[in-house]
Amino acid sequence: MEFLTNEKLTIVGAAGMIGSNMAQTALMMRLTPNICLYDPFGPALEGVAEELYHCAFEHANITWTTDIAEALTGASYVVSSGGAARKAGMTREDLLKGNTQIAKELGENIRNYCPDVKHVVIVFNPADITGLVTLIHAGIEPSRLSTLAALDSTRLRSELARYFGIPADKITNCRTYGGHGEQMAVFASTTLVDGKPLSELIGTKMPVEDWHALQQRVIQGGKHIIDLRGRSSFQSPAYLSICMIAAAMGGKPFTYPAGVFLHNEEYQHILMAMESEITADGVHYKDVHGTSEEHAKLMESYKHLCTLRDEVIAMDIIPPIDEWKKLNPHLD
Repeated sequence: MEFLTNEKLTIVGAAGMIGSNMAQTALMMRLTPNICLYDPFGPALEGVAEELYHCAFEHANITWTTDIAEALTGASYVVSSGGAARKAGMTREDLLKGNTQIAKELGENIRNYCPDVKHVVIVFNPADITGLVTLIHAGIEPSRLSTLAALDSTRLRSELARYFGIPADKITNCRTYGGHGEQMAVFASTTLVDGKPLSELIGTKMPVEDWHALQQRVIQGGKHIIDLRGRSSFQSPAYLSICMIAAAMGGKPFTYPAGVFLHNEEYQHILMAMESEITADGVHYKDVHGTSEEHAKLMESYKHLCTLRDEVIAMDIIPPIDEWKKLNPHLD
């Protein structure tokens, strides 16, 4: 079976649970034979590499290194889960200071060692802000960087399938937009349940209070995994992020919402989940359609992200907005 490409894919944070699962998923999906694993924690990283060698993937060229320059040099694609993981009792926003510093360093390293990278996917939380920080410091076009946001939409799909007692494949076009955090906007108007608009079922087949409770289960989906397993989720973010990078390599387009950089009349100087598509041409967003109430929720989420962005500016991790173009000339 042929690989999708022969270009180098670097997985940052490969010693962790998400990173190691990303590596195995990429190899199982036959994305590229040339996969480089990077993590500063050498023994654990070597252990991951050894396990992958023991899988005996045909024609795979798996390398590993604790040297970020070696890891990124020549990389056409980068996926990073290289931040601190969320623990019990934490929100995604609690990770802000430490993980945005890591994102700054990643962006600077991309600028220095693989400025021609074709696509970067950021997974570590708070992903909207760490993605923005990486983008600013990397100096690359916004279409070449996206962040994992689809997990919220797939959690909505799962919750609806469970509620209505039907296969998940019969729940289509589930959408959450805005931030990947407590303030995400969970839409109903886009979704079809066995061909019927969810918005028509709410208040008839589904009491309004049940819908509101389900929205909260989606928002708290990550916390629920921590409560059940004692650690943050890793299988689902690993799989979805590799689907994103596969799309950027020219595979099946990725049509779940992704975090994208926005600067337009409504949303300015921010990165958040929108209706989008990832292809070999990069990530591009489309207008979001919904009810006035849903758009109000999306605006609340945007304003929350702006507050977090401004906190990061105050930490001197990114410069004031009017100085962003000095680091990245592609940002309007």
